[in-house]
Amino acid sequence: MRRPSPLPQPPVASRGTAEAGASKRATRNQGDAEDLTGARGEPTPNPLESAGRPREASPDAAETDAAALASGPGSDDTDPAPVIPLTPGLAGAPKPLPGNTSSEGAKPAEAADDADGPSAGEVGFREVWKAARARRKALRAEVRRFTVRQRRRRAVWVGAAASVLFLALGTVGAAYSPLFGVEKISVVGAQQLAEDDVAAALSGQLGTPLPLVDESAVKAELIAFPLIETYALEARPPHELVVRIVERTPIGLVETRAGYTLVDAAGVALSTTATPSAGTPLLTITGGVDSDAFTAAGQVMRSLPADIRAQVTEVTASTPDDVTLSLGGTNTQVVWGSAENSADKAVALQATMAARPPSDVYSYDVSSPQAVVVR
Repeated sequence: MRRPSPLPQPPVASRGTAEAGASKRATRNQGDAEDLTGARGEPTPNPLESAGRPREASPDAAETDAAALASGPGSDDTDPAPVIPLTPGLAGAPKPLPGNTSSEGAKPAEAADDADGPSAGEVGFREVWKAARARRKALRAEVRRFTVRQRRRRAVWVGAAASVLFLALGTVGAAYSPLFGVEKISVVGAQQLAEDDVAAALSGQLGTPLPLVDESAVKAELIAFPLIETYALEARPPHELVVRIVERTPIGLVETRAGYTLVDAAGVALSTTATPSAGTPLLTITGGVDSDAFTAAGQVMRSLPADIRAQVTEVTASTPDDVTLSLGGTNTQVVWGSAENSADKAVALQATMAARPPSDVYSYDVSSPQAVVVR
């Protein structure tokens, strides 16, 4: 008898497939048995009857069944391989017996229940908050570690700026405080005016901080001095106020109804006397102090050197182009012409008078400084 060759293990089938296969094999074995019985001349049993009573065992039937089982599924190539159904106990984990109530069998179940319980996997709000706080703290530490140079450089700049600002505020605060109040007033540039008179007029500024000196009040006080043409204030910390003034230069006397008025080149009246002052020229100007002729005469007098201006006794002009000067007791005339090129004309006149003194000359014509005419 040939031994059947082993077949590969079929895949595990489901419960329904296993039951169907078992039923099919039972039906096929029953049919084979009926065929063998019919071949021997025995009557075919009724399936319904055979299902109700046990099958009688006979030696021939036993041999036939044994031969059929021996041939097995391997003898028929068309029959599928037997499928062994899986019991519920084999599919899952082994279960304890109902009667087993020992503590050793209950421990794994209790441990599993404890592991799967609601308290094992739950995370409370407190734990979440602590984790978030720790994460933020670690992030801040990393940021501080990587920005240490930038923060140090920023601190240096902020410190320098704060120092400069503090110094500036301190200086300004001290300057506007009584620590820098005016205690002394000095007048510079006064020749015809008395310095003490000007300083006394500005005494109202004493005690005032230097940056807070009222310039409008100073101007109102200095207007009372006609000889002051311009002025400038200078603060000398900690307590000195310097007033620099430029006095007006008188050019002569203008005869008026009140007497003789001393005027400067701008026609500003400086003083008035009943009689003419000695050493001051008399101005005979057509049109008065508001005319163009007076303006030209004033420019001529301001351009003269001090030694020649001291010798002038009279200035006459009817137009801006015919200014004439009279010198000393010799009554020598200086024909000046217009006020143009007055500086060159003054230099030429000074050189000519040094060569030929006024005592020997009737007139000097310097209207053309390049060609001086002496008579």
